Amino acid sequence: MTALSLEQKLAQYHEFFAIEHDFSVNITPIDKHQASSFEGFMAKMPMPFKLATEMNSIDQSALRSLQSLGSSASQLVSFLNQQSQKIDLLVGYILSQQDEIQHRHQGVKFGGGGIKVIAAMAFDVGQLLELKIFLIENNCAIYCYGEVIAVESANELFAYKVTFHFIREEDREILVRTSLHEQSKQLQKLAKLRKQESER
Repeated sequence: MTALSLEQKLAQYHEFFAIEHDFSVNITPIDKHQASSFEGFMAKMPMPFKLATEMNSIDQSALRSLQSLGSSASQLVSFLNQQSQKIDLLVGYILSQQDEIQHRHQGVKFGGGGIKVIAAMAFDVGQLLELKIFLIENNCAIYCYGEVIAVESANELFAYKVTFHFIREEDREILVRTSLHEQSKQLQKLAKLRKQESER
């Protein structure tokens, strides 16, 4: 793996759309030798995170293939969505067991290039981190390794920009899709508020 400069890592972080959104993230500092290979990272990934991503990918491909059937598929799509929601609830519960309170911090921004997190712990630029990202209301949980690329301090807290060091491509795609979905929800909410204000 080619060593990138800090400027290149920052460019990588900003390469993808990111959205401001509150979420939980578990952070555990790791050594460089723990993050030396993608194979080692995959071996350490907890099974619930592997399952969650695979189920999300299966849902997406199944719905895409059904959409080509046209209007006759609407009842089938509705039924499958209900079944999918049941499974999402179960997977959400299993994933919530992975959220360890002693490692929990406040995420404030996420996208395909990385996350921004607020923490009381002090990390240096270049510190590698094991991340468990929980976007539970979007049925999304991602396990990855990140690297601190920028730090801002405010009072007794620190704001960190963290780029992805190791992440599966399918997990990155899920984060990109989820960030766009979240943006759509925020825009709908804003439009609704503006409409309410104009009707007063």
